[in-house]
This record gives sequence, structure tokens and C-alpha cells, in this order.
Amino acid sequence: MAVYTEVPDDELAAFVARYGIGDLLAVKGIAEGVSNSNFLLHTTQAFFILTLYEERVDAGDLPFFIGLMEHLARRGLICPLPVKDRDGQAVGQLAGRPAAIVTFLDGISVRRPNATHCAEVGRGLALLHQAGADFGMERVNSLAVPGWRPLAEQAGAAADTVSPGLGRRVMAEIEAHEHSWPQDLPRGVIHADLFPNNVFFIKDRLSGLIDFYFACTDAFAYDLAICLNSWCFEADASFNLTKGQALLAGYESVRPLTPTEVAALPQLCRGSALRFLVTRLVDWLNVPPGALVKPLDPLEYDRRLAFHQRVADARDYGLRR
Repeated sequence: MAVYTEVPDDELAAFVARYGIGDLLAVKGIAEGVSNSNFLLHTTQAFFILTLYEERVDAGDLPFFIGLMEHLARRGLICPLPVKDRDGQAVGQLAGRPAAIVTFLDGISVRRPNATHCAEVGRGLALLHQAGADFGMERVNSLAVPGWRPLAEQAGAAADTVSPGLGRRVMAEIEAHEHSWPQDLPRGVIHADLFPNNVFFIKDRLSGLIDFYFACTDAFAYDLAICLNSWCFEADASFNLTKGQALLAGYESVRPLTPTEVAALPQLCRGSALRFLVTRLVDWLNVPPGALVKPLDPLEYDRRLAFHQRVADARDYGLRR
């Protein structure tokens, strides 16, 4: 989450009034994240989250995102539920942007997850994959392998201002995956961005999943690889095997991995590290002036990628087979 677009007070009040959620008492911009502008709304009825969809989000994808959250909520997954206005619409226009209001979830995101948190998120991810199995819409993953090269080219020579030789390393890695990316893996709806700031806990129990605006149709094991990258590394770039074991065991307690998924996991982890390295690199180099946003360090994923390049077996991530 982030804030790129400021909203005039009178426009915001008029927009909120269309949703029947009470009078607006307070609003606060949310600085975390990188893609959309997000605000915490406090009304006389409850708290809500307002999202303004920025240029990175294709307005044509919004029915998928909104429909998916509604579907998952009906299936019992704890996720935000879109609020509809008096005309029955979940998406409106605010400050020149498509905008939506969703319900607020109780809980907090953890900055230093432990093994118990990792087990919970693994189980929650598998439940998400199961709950989305009969969702009737599909969305191509725009940040899959074909999307990495254009992003790297967008960064261009400026990549080396972040780290000497980074541009060359990134392009070599992209070429490796373009020729050997795993195919024919079990697939369906994935979250594609289930980082710790997108998962809420009450004590050590998972209380909700948020931010479905990268969700798409792709391999389940790729989603799992994203979680291994985002939940199981320490600040010194070392992989925490105990956390990996817990996350994988939590996932397999609901949905066991197939042999083809197990075999593909090292490359999927390597590829997902590359995906976030490249997108973080572009964001790092292109922060809009005046935006309330904290760009994320691309070199964090450069270091994680280096670890994955040395892995040849899923057991190195803690898979107990």
C-alpha cells in the first residue's frame, strides 16, 4: 500500500456518502506498499480501507479483483469484502482514479515472523488456493516470465547505479528462465504478493489476508515460492530452515504438493526472487515526486536470488520428503 494521489476533503466526503457507511470522521494515508493509493477511513459506523487504483493497475482487471474477494469471502476465507454504493457498484471514480472501499480486518501484520506465523501463512495460502478453485474468472499474470525483460530494459543502465553489474546479472538470470521455466504445473487463482504486510494475525493466529491486486491465474507452487522468499529469510540474507519447514508443512497440511511441484520448487523460488528484484528496481528508480511511498530495497532480493542459485533440491527449503 502507498499514497500517490491526494484527495480533496470535499471530494472524499461526497464519495463516502454514496456508500451508506456513515459519516466520515477521519482519514489517514497508508504509506506501506508500492502500487496503489490507500487510506484508512473512520466513519460513524466502522473502519474501512479506501483504495485508489494507480496507473500500474489496469482498470479492466478490477472486476477480477473485486469478484475474487467476494468469492473468497463466500468460501469462508477471511479477506476484505468490497462495499457497494447505492447503485450496487463496487468501483467508482475519485480524484481521477478508479476507487473502491473494502471492509477493515482486525489484526496486525508481523515484522519479524516466527515459525508459528509461517505455518499459519502456509496453511492460509493453501486454503486460498482451494477456495479459489471454482472462481469463474481468469487473469493472466502480467509479472510472469514474459514481463521481466521489459521491466529490466526499463531500468536499463541505471541498474548499475544501484549495484555495480546488477543490470548484467539480472539479464543473465532472465535469459536462463526464459528457456527453462517449469510448465504444466497445477494452477489456479494465486495471491502473488502474500508478504507479511498483507497478512494479519491476532496473537499467533492468522486473522486475515489482504491486498489482492496482484492476484492472477498461475501455478500454485509459484505462489508458495513467493511466500518462501518473503517469510523465511533473515535480515542477513540467510534462509531460516525452521521457518521454511513450518511454512511448507502448513501448506501441505491442506494441499500436498505433487512430485512435479517439488521438483520445480528451486527454480520457482529463484524466479520469484528475480520477479521482485526487477519490480523493486524499477520502483526504486522511479519514485514520483511528492508521493507518500517508501520504495523497497531491490538488493534484498538480489541477495536472496544468490541463495537460490546455489539450491538444487527442495529439501534445502525444509521440505520433509
